[in-house]
Amino acid sequence: MQSKTDKKQISHPERPVRADRNVAYREVRYDETIPAPDTLLSLLKYEYLRQELWVPLEKREGRICVLIDDPRNILKRDAIESLLKTKAVEYCAASKEDILLFIDQFFKAESSVRPRGNGEDSSISETDYNIVKLVDEVINEAYKRRASDIHFEPDIRDLIMNVRFRIDGECILYKTYPYEYRSAIVSRIKIMSNLDITERRLPQDGKIKHRVPDSGDIELRVATIPTQGYVEDVVLRILTRGKILLLDELQMAPETLEKFRAILGKPYGLILLVGPTGSGKTTTAHAALHLLNRPNVKIWTVEDPVEITQKGIRQVQVHHKIGLDFSNAMRAFLRADPDIIMVGEMRDYETAKMGVDASTTGHLVLTTLHTNNAPETIVRLLDMGIDPFSFADSLLCVLAQRLVRSLCTACKEPYHPAGDEIQDLARHYGERAFSLLNIPCGDMLTLYRPGGCPTCNGTGYRGMMGVFELLTATDNIKQMIISRRSIAAIRKTAAGEGMTTLLQEGILKVLQGETDLLEVLSICMR
Repeated sequence: MQSKTDKKQISHPERPVRADRNVAYREVRYDETIPAPDTLLSLLKYEYLRQELWVPLEKREGRICVLIDDPRNILKRDAIESLLKTKAVEYCAASKEDILLFIDQFFKAESSVRPRGNGEDSSISETDYNIVKLVDEVINEAYKRRASDIHFEPDIRDLIMNVRFRIDGECILYKTYPYEYRSAIVSRIKIMSNLDITERRLPQDGKIKHRVPDSGDIELRVATIPTQGYVEDVVLRILTRGKILLLDELQMAPETLEKFRAILGKPYGLILLVGPTGSGKTTTAHAALHLLNRPNVKIWTVEDPVEITQKGIRQVQVHHKIGLDFSNAMRAFLRADPDIIMVGEMRDYETAKMGVDASTTGHLVLTTLHTNNAPETIVRLLDMGIDPFSFADSLLCVLAQRLVRSLCTACKEPYHPAGDEIQDLARHYGERAFSLLNIPCGDMLTLYRPGGCPTCNGTGYRGMMGVFELLTATDNIKQMIISRRSIAAIRKTAAGEGMTTLLQEGILKVLQGETDLLEVLSICMR
């Protein structure tokens, strides 16, 4: 009489049963007549199975038969059951050579029956010359077009591979490639950034060093993300963008630039540079450091990542995996005889407290923070638990900033605004403050709007410029910090002492013909 176990065993060429602590594992030899289990293979990758030495053979009566080199390996079995999303697995033993033969046979059979354009072409490899050339050309073209990011996006609905560039803050479609290229492109990028090409289920991060013809070496930060439909998106951030910008090149308002320069001349204190990700804080910080960088001054920076390098400045890259974070680097700096310290991000209480303490003990500290405006930054740090007396004593200024797109000089269109548009400008600026600007009306005032030409890819904008809000730590502001006053109260006092808000400076740039109101309102709020 045949047992249940015998009924479930596959009818393949067999060797004697291998016993292991009262458990019998059937051994299976390679047989080219065994069909590929297409459904089971759809979620698995050829390289991964060859590396891990296992392969599914078939699914029968609700159980999956898996061929494995060592059925006693509990860790490997747990990984297999996790991937297959079931505990109903029957393990069969085979030699390494037989498993590799089965894998080669199954994936060859699978590719031959898969509809072209609806899946992967196994003949396209990440090492193919065309794929290598394609990825290099995309990176070179992105750099040439001044892109900050490159997005590789497989589209499972239209079965194409989209590549988009972020230029001047906007994602613009660059090209589409055949859907069959998706895995080879992603694998090529993973190889360039030393990532695991067999891991497709988890996000991965890495870096690429790439040489652009006639422009030298650049560095790219890589992020891979698994997305719906068992595909992966990849985003490349171009980190190296050439020379350091000077303060004079940041397009600050003359009054703001003059005040900020004076503050940078202070021997010690805390300078906060704030704004969302991608608002240009690191560029401003290095422009300030370039002004302060002298042979007789010791400057330490800790950044994540180090995007801009300067001669004479000692720069440290954060490495979270080994415990080198901002606070640990700060602690080391204070024992390393600094004059000036720049902290890439003040994201927790410990780093913030050390920054405040360092600035009150004779050091000039520059740091960035992710907040929306200058008055909000003060309240945010107090909410972190920073002592208000020490904070008020150390603070020199808060410089908030945004990046706004500039109108393309080749195609921007002049026009005379109607009365309601001027009223709209006044309402956003503040009617009382706007009246003091003595702006002419009617045909006496000329503004500009976006056009569209090949130079700007038809967008009407080319390049970006900074919009700044400088809050200086006057005696009144220091007293408000100690009293823990509200954001609105701090903003009102700062405005009364001459602070121009982000929105106001943006509108001034509209009046100067450098951008338009819709663009300013897209990045600034009152």
